[in-house]
Amino acid sequence: MGINHFILALISLTCLFSFSTSTDAPPPLFDASGSASLKLYDMIEIMSESPSPFAFDGTILESIEDVLSILPGGVDPALQEICGNTDHPVECIKATMPFLDEKAPIKPLSVLKAGVEAMDNQTKNALAEVTKLSMNPTTLKNVVPILQTCIDVYNNILNNDQKSLEAITNHNLVKLSTELGANVENVLGCENAFKQAKLESPMKEMDAKLAKIISNTLTIGVDMVHF
Repeated sequence: MGINHFILALISLTCLFSFSTSTDAPPPLFDASGSASLKLYDMIEIMSESPSPFAFDGTILESIEDVLSILPGGVDPALQEICGNTDHPVECIKATMPFLDEKAPIKPLSVLKAGVEAMDNQTKNALAEVTKLSMNPTTLKNVVPILQTCIDVYNNILNNDQKSLEAITNHNLVKLSTELGANVENVLGCENAFKQAKLESPMKEMDAKLAKIISNTLTIGVDMVHF
């Protein structure tokens, strides 16, 4: 978990972006739509993918000690602990933060709900993109049926998301595990369809991000939530 702790520490850099240069009032903690938050997320992704030194605000960060030396605070420790026990802790925090109720305590159940909402949001983005591609007149005719398969895949995930939320409401852990587990298989459908046609999927990056959210949500739902 050493590397995960290093990556999780980077999330704490949110505080460095939480103050506007034009006002003393900080923006909402969970607003991930602003350019500052997007810049933070991009930085975290770069540092998590490469061990190379990273320059931040004129400072070269080469080790966890360097990172910790510039951290004034951090994300809620409860969220760090929960996400730290998933396979993709950075993606867990990034995905769930915009959907967490900042007034509610952070527990596995609340993070699970946020994860399902994040999954739903990412799936809708993928669905919109693949639909646009399928309707593009420049798209090759032999690719259109594959894109339709992707559309079906994303609709299935959205359907399972709603069933997962219902299972949470009804405290049905078996149903919840079934629906979340089904999405682990579903998310592979689009990529596999392109592989069978020996083509590279234009949805590859979006699917990879979605797969991480699904994996994390399954881990939280199965291993951490107890009704």
